Amino acid sequence: MPKNWKTLGKVLTFKEKFIVAALLLIIAVSFVVWIGSFYLNLTKAVPKAGGEYIEGLVGQPLYLNPLLSQTSEADSDLSSLIYSSLFKYDQSGNVINDLADSYTVSDDQKEYTISIKKGVTWHDGKTLNANDVFFTYNILQDPSYKSPLRQGLQGVDIRLLDDYTIVFSLKNPYTGFLENLTVGILPKHIWENIAPEKFALAENNLHPIGSGPYMFSTFQKDTDGNILTLQLSAFKQYYQGSPYISKFTFNFYPDDSSLIDAYNKKEIMGMGSIPPENIKDIKNAKSTNIHEFIIPRYFSIFFNQTKNVALANDSVRLALSMGVDRQQLIDAILHGKGIALTSPIFPQMNGYKDENNSKIDIEGAKKILDDAGWVLDNSTGVRKKGSTSLAFELVTTDWPELNQTADLLKQQWAKIGADVTVRVLTVSDLQQNYIRTREYDSLLFGQAISFNPDLYSFWHSSQKHDPGLNLSLFENKDADGVLEDLRQQTDQSKRVEDYQKLQDILAKEVPAVFLYSRNYLYPANTNVQGITAQNINNPTGRFTDVNKWYVKTSRVLK
Repeated sequence: MPKNWKTLGKVLTFKEKFIVAALLLIIAVSFVVWIGSFYLNLTKAVPKAGGEYIEGLVGQPLYLNPLLSQTSEADSDLSSLIYSSLFKYDQSGNVINDLADSYTVSDDQKEYTISIKKGVTWHDGKTLNANDVFFTYNILQDPSYKSPLRQGLQGVDIRLLDDYTIVFSLKNPYTGFLENLTVGILPKHIWENIAPEKFALAENNLHPIGSGPYMFSTFQKDTDGNILTLQLSAFKQYYQGSPYISKFTFNFYPDDSSLIDAYNKKEIMGMGSIPPENIKDIKNAKSTNIHEFIIPRYFSIFFNQTKNVALANDSVRLALSMGVDRQQLIDAILHGKGIALTSPIFPQMNGYKDENNSKIDIEGAKKILDDAGWVLDNSTGVRKKGSTSLAFELVTTDWPELNQTADLLKQQWAKIGADVTVRVLTVSDLQQNYIRTREYDSLLFGQAISFNPDLYSFWHSSQKHDPGLNLSLFENKDADGVLEDLRQQTDQSKRVEDYQKLQDILAKEVPAVFLYSRNYLYPANTNVQGITAQNINNPTGRFTDVNKWYVKTSRVLK
């Protein structure tokens, strides 16, 4: 046979040799492709343990402690990976069991008896039980530890039944109580000998021991003491299954531009939330998934009717609401990454009413003002009623997004004859000198709630003054009654009715103009798989089921 091949080689011309070689190559490639296709059809890709995920965050970690981490997104993100809690949120934003194995609620809705999962261990190998839970919530309630979460547990009595059972007793029924139990649990054996005055200064705040899916490994600092990178490693004994990704690393940056630059240089594989306007700056778009989550944070114009005569007029507030082009705000400022709102109830929430139209109605707004006696002065473009001008000041923070929103609202309201003066302030100045004292005509600001919202502190008349969050100083007896009932009502159909009643009251009284909610944008490399979150109550919600994320795969028979 070899001799025949040699003879054939002598007989064929160069052109014929080339054609034969090409045909043989095509046959070989086709065979390989067929084998590959056959293999792919018979097998499927499944997650494989290993690999590293590197995420970039703006800011610096300071307190990797669930009782102190609420003032910093960097701290909150890291703490959510390191610590477990009695309850947590699922991919739709609903409360589900975490460390809690089961729970019961008394008939009067005042007592919650919670059984703790057995077999859970801390990252140092010690056993976790109800004593750790009891210890954590006692610290949280103690004012000397200065936890910002203390308010949610005031007036709650806590007692141990045994090593795996704990009871929370409330003075009054509160249907949202389980959300107060989503805070991470501290290990008693680590923290019990640390005095309250040293709690915030303890070394364990940066060398934490938790029971979550990832455990602290190491961090690196620069010469100024700033943390550049912090590494977590998979906790193999995690009670919900060892995470697939072996290393979870965070790099820290001073601002959004530095963060995106690092992503473009492939120093990191994902970024904590970025403003919509920055999406265009991502260069490697083909290898990036922009995960969009609905987050219950709404932005509104809150009217202070006690500070401005024109805003005390019902027709003026209604006309201002009708004169807002919410879609223009979303398209121009959020680049389409948001949802228009006419109340604090989102379309994803039970009880949402879509009857309240969010579309702009300039002519309708003008007619309402005309009928109410607000006459347009053609020389100034501003309406007046008697000696009162339709003019007011709008204050907001120096965040670019809110600056742009305020300027665009000023332009929109000028079309119906309102004269708006925009004042931009630093966050600290706004909080201390305006919000706390309620010294503003109108305020452009945001409020964060949950998908099972307790709106009492935002709209009940008892919350009109600091530290309450009723920024419109809204007072309505019917609304108060609805808000009080919502706190105690467990019948879901009646809760839906209450939410709809509240929306009707707010639509009629117009204490605020609800604008929009910005989507939470989470860019990550396409190699990062298993991200399932949809609705998140807070930024840490993006890490729902993080132990099931993966960056490596292997193939197995179908």
